[in-house]
Amino acid sequence: MAERVLTPRRRREDGVGAAWRGLPAALRIAVVYALARLVTVGFILLAGALASARTQLPSANPLADFALAWDAQWYWTVAYEGYPAELPRTAEGQVTENAWAFMPVYAYLAQAVATVLGVPWGAGGFLVSFVAGYLACLALFRLLRARQGEGEAMWAVALFASGPLAGLFHAGYAESLFLLLLFLALTCVVRRRWWWLYLLVPVMGFTRPGILAFALLLGLYSIHRWVTRRTDPLRTAEVLHIVALGALSTAVGFAWQVIAAVVTGEPGAYLDTELAWRRSWVGTEHFLPVEGWFQGADVWFRVWGLPAWLAPVAVVALIVTAAALLVLPRAVRRVGPELRLWAASYLVYLFLVFFPQSSVFRLLAPLSPLWGAFAAVRVRGIRIAVLALGLLAQWWWIWNMYGQGSAYWQIP
Repeated sequence: MAERVLTPRRRREDGVGAAWRGLPAALRIAVVYALARLVTVGFILLAGALASARTQLPSANPLADFALAWDAQWYWTVAYEGYPAELPRTAEGQVTENAWAFMPVYAYLAQAVATVLGVPWGAGGFLVSFVAGYLACLALFRLLRARQGEGEAMWAVALFASGPLAGLFHAGYAESLFLLLLFLALTCVVRRRWWWLYLLVPVMGFTRPGILAFALLLGLYSIHRWVTRRTDPLRTAEVLHIVALGALSTAVGFAWQVIAAVVTGEPGAYLDTELAWRRSWVGTEHFLPVEGWFQGADVWFRVWGLPAWLAPVAVVALIVTAAALLVLPRAVRRVGPELRLWAASYLVYLFLVFFPQSSVFRLLAPLSPLWGAFAAVRVRGIRIAVLALGLLAQWWWIWNMYGQGSAYWQIP
């Protein structure tokens, strides 16, 4: 009796599933992306309804406020005013926050779209982020499909489109565009399409900081290919491409510092600009690799009222945990060596240069290929739980950074 009742239901579910799988991947991803964006819009509207006038969502149009809040204003400044030939300074002579901290590609692309459509820059910035987000989903699907299969790749796209940082697809930030370029570049590495990288690397490098992590990836990848050359032959042409692209990535990674120095006449213009943001936290403007994490841990542990000696212990524990998570879990190994090497390279880059504060969540977005590891867990209940937790974290991020965001320690 139970079998006769359940069988038609199973057949209906199988039929729906077959119909869904029969749709083109681009259309399925469009549906997933559209549904995820509707949820994000709901979160933004709810945050706007609950927010006070002192936050980043003060008006009757929270969607526009969201698109133009925080660092989006700097990209708008770049588009309309360009970069200062003379660095702004405080009365004490210290360099203050200015446009040199923001790369030009996103700002000018958004302005070009706005000009063509005859709309304000904010609308152009939103369209670039929104469309780039969908294209990034397509690129992520293609990146993961070859090694993990279509089902897992689609789940990874759903987790990515609905994840904690999905609000970036609605914001005037460069992350969506950078993620699209990054996923394409990683696909080139996985598929060994080296020639495309000569175009992608410079565009990535002038979209947002992080191209030096890609240079490190190529270095680690060359070691990996050398070690595995008996089972995966390493041709001379590939060696030349990897070396040339590593050199190009490194040169592009330092090019913006050179450009800022030439335009302003100050050799440390870019670094001084970046450190101006750190002054709000530690009151000093010097840079040593790695030091920022220990400084940041000390600040946060004092804020939380925890013993100061625990701060460096926590940093070391965080590093060990991150390394273990990239090596030990079978699901992470399933994404392949190239994506794990990228994750390791990017984490090393962040550890060397970044000062941990509220932006750390946004700066983790380039680790998004690791959604493939969550998708590799075959238990549907776990996947759904991860999806739900991602949506919950997305609301937390939008509410805290925008709905309540009004201070320097709430910057997304």
